[in-house]
Amino acid sequence: MKQGVIYIILIVFILGLAIGSFLNVCIYRIPRGESISYPPSHCTNCKNRIKPYDLIPLISYVVLKGKCRYCGEKISIRYPLTELFTGIIFVCLYFKYGLTIEFIKFALLSSTLVVIGFIDHDTTDIYDSTIISGLVFGIIFLGINLYFGLPIKTYLLGALVGGGFISIIILLVGGMGWGDAELLALCGLFVGAKLMTLILLLSVIVGGITGGGLILLKKKNRKDYIPFGPSIVIAAILTVLLGEKILDWYFTSLIF
Repeated sequence: MKQGVIYIILIVFILGLAIGSFLNVCIYRIPRGESISYPPSHCTNCKNRIKPYDLIPLISYVVLKGKCRYCGEKISIRYPLTELFTGIIFVCLYFKYGLTIEFIKFALLSSTLVVIGFIDHDTTDIYDSTIISGLVFGIIFLGINLYFGLPIKTYLLGALVGGGFISIIILLVGGMGWGDAELLALCGLFVGAKLMTLILLLSVIVGGITGGGLILLKKKNRKDYIPFGPSIVIAAILTVLLGEKILDWYFTSLIF
């Protein structure tokens, strides 16, 4: 691998870590109805403002040994893991798409999905503000496609397929929330109709495995509500990174 490529990968990874740090703020504040920009980062226990040198992704957590510098309150391991996860996603996107408009498009989608997935896991709710932000990004990229004379019908159809499929299930049998329909519509707006069908399939598989695992581990029982949003998020990120390969493998298996 050329040295220049290594530098680019490192920059992309650091960018992902920084974005992941911001996503942590969104994940914490949005459910509480707080501004994501003000006040500046502070300890939720002692309220002391966190200095810039204590906000370095991953590194600050290690240096501080996972505790607040001022009051010693334990910092959740999820904060650095979210940063690391986002950094890895960005690098994977770079390997797949390079430094292209597609990279920016799916980096924005993935970042939005990380926020939605964690918040839904914590609160069993998908907030309108996160969906609206994602839809704004999606519409912007539709506009870019129009400007360059690229197709947009597949993306509009993808949104219709994703949102419509879950809406029908909700109306007929219930068991899911309208936020799930909105989330799938958002994903379809980014990936198009073909990959949207894969997201639907994978989300059901991931949801089944997750729900079954939680029941077997006695973390949940059959009557407990298990949020479906995180399964959709995992399925969507897998599809963005590996969707074409998964479909190629599937159809090749059918032929042979």
